[in-house]
Amino acid sequence: MLLLVLAAATAGWVDAVVGGGGLVQLPALLLVPGIAPVQALATNKLAGIAGTSVSAATYLRHAPPGSRPSVRTAVPMALLALAGAAGGAALASSLPGAALEPLVLAALLVVLVVVVARPRLGETTTQRLHGAREVAAAAALGAVLGAYDGLLGPGTGTFLVFALVGVLGLAFLRATATAKVVNVATNLGALLVFAPQGHVVWGLGLLMAAANVLGGYVGARTAVARGSRFVRVVFLVVVSALVLRLGADVLGLA
Repeated sequence: MLLLVLAAATAGWVDAVVGGGGLVQLPALLLVPGIAPVQALATNKLAGIAGTSVSAATYLRHAPPGSRPSVRTAVPMALLALAGAAGGAALASSLPGAALEPLVLAALLVVLVVVVARPRLGETTTQRLHGAREVAAAAALGAVLGAYDGLLGPGTGTFLVFALVGVLGLAFLRATATAKVVNVATNLGALLVFAPQGHVVWGLGLLMAAANVLGGYVGARTAVARGSRFVRVVFLVVVSALVLRLGADVLGLA
């Protein structure tokens, strides 16, 4: 229990700063004796929605005006992400996550190469799309990444941040703040499917949720205080860890 609480607090911090807290939290849940993979995924969503809600509220209250979540981007993204996550969660018990891991690994490698090759990417907000095109792009990204979050999960926050930086041109700090709003929606969409099916381990999930909230609050305040350059460094560390973790799975080393 102590290890799970520590994992949840760490996951909350990582998720609040740059996404990818599932890299820590989901494997920890999978180590619980007798827990099914779909139960681990569902319980991870319960803990995750608590932390992302607190970190999203923290960004809204404490981030500088230019770094707060973009409402124009976050609302359509969140609505489509919620629907996508519900659809992905409905498939989670029937489609093996291992089938997607090579594709996710390839996508993460592309993300890592692009961010390393462009050191000034995400340093400041440089809006690439405007008006209806921005809303349409945000909605499409939300639907795709929401479906991935409901189906598999780990790395969703990281992909959201990269999409907001790379496609829409937001700075890393504002992208992270916006991603937290969307992440609340993806976790909710998945829970709306998992909870009625009885997959959530409520006692364990609520305990981890409390720890995740603490980590999420501290992580959001840290990101606000340190700015986009700090978030970029943490982003690269998390993406590298995800690549190593999924690479080991794909190669059968984990």
